[in-house]
Amino acid sequence: MSEDKPVRPNERVAALRPAADASLRFIGEIRTPWSDRALCPRQGSHDGPDCRLVLDPIWQPALEGLIDYPLIEVLYWLDRSRRDLIVQSPKGDGRIIGTFALRSPVRPNPIGTSIVRLMCIEGREVIVRGMDCLDGTPLLDIKPDRRSFTPKAPPKPGVD
Repeated sequence: MSEDKPVRPNERVAALRPAADASLRFIGEIRTPWSDRALCPRQGSHDGPDCRLVLDPIWQPALEGLIDYPLIEVLYWLDRSRRDLIVQSPKGDGRIIGTFALRSPVRPNPIGTSIVRLMCIEGREVIVRGMDCLDGTPLLDIKPDRRSFTPKAPPKPGVD
Protein backbone atom coordinates (compact mmCIF):
# COMPACT_ATOMS: atom_id res chain seq x y z
CA MET A 1 0.00 0.00 0.00
CA SER A 2 1.01 3.61 -0.39
CA GLU A 3 -0.12 5.29 2.83
CA ASP A 4 3.44 6.53 3.26
CA LYS A 5 3.13 8.91 0.30
CA PRO A 6 2.84 12.59 1.30
CA VAL A 7 -0.55 14.24 1.44
CA ARG A 8 -1.30 17.59 -0.15
CA PRO A 9 -2.26 20.66 1.88
CA ASN A 10 -5.75 20.34 3.45
CA GLU A 11 -6.04 16.61 2.70
CA ARG A 12 -7.01 14.42 5.65
CA VAL A 13 -6.24 10.79 6.29
CA ALA A 14 -8.08 8.19 8.35
CA ALA A 15 -6.42 6.04 10.98
CA LEU A 16 -7.35 2.59 9.68
CA ARG A 17 -7.26 -0.85 11.23
CA PRO A 18 -6.02 -3.63 8.95
CA ALA A 19 -8.81 -4.75 6.63
CA ALA A 20 -10.05 -8.27 7.29
CA ASP A 21 -13.65 -8.24 6.12
CA ALA A 22 -13.39 -9.37 2.50
CA SER A 23 -11.21 -11.24 0.08
CA LEU A 24 -10.92 -10.78 -3.63
CA ARG A 25 -9.73 -13.20 -6.26
CA PHE A 26 -7.64 -11.67 -9.02
CA ILE A 27 -8.44 -13.32 -12.35
CA GLY A 28 -5.42 -12.05 -14.26
CA GLU A 29 -3.60 -8.83 -14.99
CA ILE A 30 -3.92 -5.85 -17.30
CA ARG A 31 -1.15 -5.04 -19.77
CA THR A 32 -1.01 -1.36 -20.77
CA PRO A 33 1.68 0.92 -22.20
CA TRP A 34 1.87 2.93 -18.93
CA SER A 35 4.40 2.13 -16.23
CA ASP A 36 4.27 5.53 -14.51
CA ARG A 37 1.15 7.16 -13.08
CA ALA A 38 2.17 10.54 -14.52
CA LEU A 39 1.95 9.06 -18.05
CA CYS A 40 -1.32 7.19 -17.51
CA PRO A 41 -4.43 8.91 -18.92
CA ARG A 42 -6.89 10.24 -16.35
CA GLN A 43 -9.78 8.64 -18.23
CA GLY A 44 -9.46 6.06 -20.95
CA SER A 45 -10.43 6.76 -24.54
CA HIS A 46 -12.03 4.28 -26.94
CA ASP A 47 -9.59 5.43 -29.61
CA GLY A 48 -6.63 4.92 -27.26
CA PRO A 49 -4.00 2.21 -27.57
CA ASP A 50 -4.74 -1.50 -27.45
CA CYS A 51 -4.46 -2.96 -23.96
CA ARG A 52 -4.68 -6.60 -22.92
CA LEU A 53 -6.68 -8.25 -20.19
CA VAL A 54 -4.60 -11.37 -19.62
CA LEU A 55 -6.66 -13.95 -17.73
CA ASP A 56 -5.27 -16.83 -15.73
CA PRO A 57 -5.75 -19.97 -17.86
CA ILE A 58 -8.51 -21.37 -15.64
CA TRP A 59 -10.77 -18.42 -16.54
CA GLN A 60 -10.46 -18.70 -20.35
CA PRO A 61 -13.78 -20.62 -20.71
CA ALA A 62 -15.52 -17.76 -18.87
CA LEU A 63 -14.92 -15.58 -21.95
CA GLU A 64 -17.47 -17.59 -23.98
CA GLY A 65 -20.03 -15.17 -25.44
CA LEU A 66 -18.22 -11.99 -24.39
CA ILE A 67 -17.36 -11.14 -28.01
CA ASP A 68 -21.07 -10.38 -28.56
CA TYR A 69 -20.66 -7.14 -26.60
CA PRO A 70 -18.83 -4.22 -28.22
CA LEU A 71 -18.47 -2.45 -24.86
CA ILE A 72 -17.46 -4.18 -21.66
CA GLU A 73 -16.84 -3.05 -18.12
CA VAL A 74 -13.49 -3.93 -16.58
CA LEU A 75 -13.00 -3.91 -12.81
CA TYR A 76 -9.48 -3.81 -11.46
CA TRP A 77 -7.57 -3.40 -8.21
CA LEU A 78 -5.52 -0.20 -8.04
CA ASP A 79 -2.77 -1.90 -6.07
CA ARG A 80 -0.42 1.07 -5.97
CA SER A 81 -2.95 3.52 -4.51
CA ARG A 82 -3.05 4.77 -0.96
CA ARG A 83 -6.26 3.92 0.86
CA ASP A 84 -6.56 6.35 3.75
CA LEU A 85 -7.57 9.76 2.35
CA ILE A 86 -10.94 11.07 3.51
CA VAL A 87 -10.77 14.35 1.59
CA GLN A 88 -8.47 15.10 -1.30
CA SER A 89 -7.06 18.04 -3.18
CA PRO A 90 -6.94 16.54 -6.67
CA LYS A 91 -5.32 19.56 -8.31
CA GLY A 92 -3.05 20.30 -5.35
CA ASP A 93 -4.45 23.84 -5.13
CA GLY A 94 -5.67 23.54 -1.53
CA ARG A 95 -9.35 23.04 -2.39
CA ILE A 96 -10.69 19.81 -0.98
CA ILE A 97 -13.31 17.32 -2.12
CA GLY A 98 -14.57 14.21 -0.36
CA THR A 99 -13.08 10.99 -1.66
CA PHE A 100 -16.50 9.59 -2.61
CA ALA A 101 -17.17 12.62 -4.84
CA LEU A 102 -14.10 11.83 -6.97
CA ARG A 103 -13.03 9.19 -9.47
CA SER A 104 -9.57 9.27 -7.93
CA PRO A 105 -7.71 5.96 -7.56
CA VAL A 106 -7.10 6.94 -3.93
CA ARG A 107 -10.00 5.37 -2.01
CA PRO A 108 -10.66 2.96 0.87
CA ASN A 109 -11.14 0.07 -1.55
CA PRO A 110 -9.23 1.07 -4.68
CA ILE A 111 -11.42 -0.64 -7.25
CA GLY A 112 -11.13 0.91 -10.68
CA THR A 113 -13.74 0.59 -13.41
CA SER A 114 -13.55 1.36 -17.10
CA ILE A 115 -16.04 0.97 -19.91
CA VAL A 116 -13.84 -0.18 -22.79
CA ARG A 117 -14.23 -1.12 -26.44
CA LEU A 118 -13.74 -4.84 -27.00
CA MET A 119 -11.51 -5.27 -30.05
CA CYS A 120 -11.00 -9.04 -30.10
CA ILE A 121 -10.29 -12.09 -27.98
CA GLU A 122 -7.10 -14.09 -28.54
CA GLY A 123 -7.16 -17.23 -26.41
CA ARG A 124 -7.17 -16.03 -22.81
CA GLU A 125 -6.36 -12.41 -23.74
CA VAL A 126 -9.05 -9.80 -24.29
CA ILE A 127 -7.81 -6.86 -26.37
CA VAL A 128 -9.55 -3.60 -25.49
CA ARG A 129 -9.27 0.15 -25.95
CA GLY A 130 -10.11 2.66 -23.26
CA MET A 131 -8.09 1.52 -20.23
CA ASP A 132 -6.63 4.01 -17.77
CA CYS A 133 -4.45 1.97 -15.43
CA LEU A 134 -0.82 1.04 -15.00
CA ASP A 135 0.79 -1.98 -16.62
CA GLY A 136 0.48 -5.06 -14.42
CA THR A 137 -2.67 -3.90 -12.59
CA PRO A 138 -4.54 -6.88 -11.08
CA LEU A 139 -7.76 -7.76 -12.94
CA LEU A 140 -10.88 -8.34 -10.80
CA ASP A 141 -13.73 -8.91 -13.23
CA ILE A 142 -15.11 -8.38 -16.74
CA LYS A 143 -18.79 -7.73 -17.47
CA PRO A 144 -20.86 -6.69 -20.47
CA ASP A 145 -21.59 -2.98 -20.30
CA ARG A 146 -24.82 -2.71 -18.32
CA ARG A 147 -26.28 -0.25 -20.84
CA SER A 148 -26.11 -2.82 -23.64
CA PHE A 149 -26.62 -6.03 -21.69
CA THR A 150 -29.74 -8.02 -22.38
CA PRO A 151 -29.60 -11.57 -21.11
CA LYS A 152 -30.03 -14.08 -23.89
CA ALA A 153 -33.22 -16.12 -23.63
CA PRO A 154 -32.65 -19.81 -22.96
CA PRO A 155 -33.34 -22.05 -25.95
CA LYS A 156 -36.85 -23.47 -26.18
CA PRO A 157 -37.09 -27.22 -25.73
CA GLY A 158 -36.97 -29.06 -29.06
CA VAL A 159 -35.73 -25.97 -30.98
CA ASP A 160 -32.14 -25.89 -32.21
